[in-house]
Amino acid sequence: MVIPEGQRSLNIQGGGMKKQLSDRGNGVFSGKNRSTVIPILTIALFLLLVGVSLYRFFYQAKTASDQIIAREVLTLVDIFKRIDKKCKIIDFDYQKNRINFLNIKSIDENSSEFGPMNVAFPRNWEGPYVADNPTIQGKDYQIVRTKKGYFITPGDGVVLSNGKVVGKDLKLDEDADIPKMMVDKNGLNYKGKALAAPLTVGTTNLGQVILKNIVRADDSLVMQQQGCGVHVALAQ
Repeated sequence: MVIPEGQRSLNIQGGGMKKQLSDRGNGVFSGKNRSTVIPILTIALFLLLVGVSLYRFFYQAKTASDQIIAREVLTLVDIFKRIDKKCKIIDFDYQKNRINFLNIKSIDENSSEFGPMNVAFPRNWEGPYVADNPTIQGKDYQIVRTKKGYFITPGDGVVLSNGKVVGKDLKLDEDADIPKMMVDKNGLNYKGKALAAPLTVGTTNLGQVILKNIVRADDSLVMQQQGCGVHVALAQ
């Protein structure tokens, strides 16, 4: 088909204009996409790095807390064994007893209580046993009484590295099986280290304990008197 000269020129010019506009449009949108995508990717990468850093920070903080707990519960057990040897621990007032009294230097002579702890021989107290009572995450350690005995544990509200919260996820009531928790990685255990410790103190026969100490005191007095007698005899 023969196209008139004028119409052919128009079609060519129109086609060129369409191509030019199309190329221009592609260039404009392509540039806009690049200028928008790059900042978005940069922000996303930054937020990802911040998130990873925060996760590592909090996880490492919890891990460090677990390591401190494993060490300090054993230290506290040693301190209470020393107290029991000298003062003879009778019992504790509550089911959960905060350990916030080890820095006491002395008490009234008529009292036999150090915080919630009752002892038979308060005059034998050799405190303070610590300069500052140990805490973890701002919370005191505690002595928990259960049907299986006394245990030293982190205080209620402490968050462990396994995500469990002491006193909330890990119930520490009279029926609590703390020995089982101490070997459970989802309980009071961190990489094979127990985050609690048994405390074998307390007595059910206070009279017998007092009687034994009276006998010891009498024996010491007799020995002192015998020693004085020997000295007198030698002097004569």
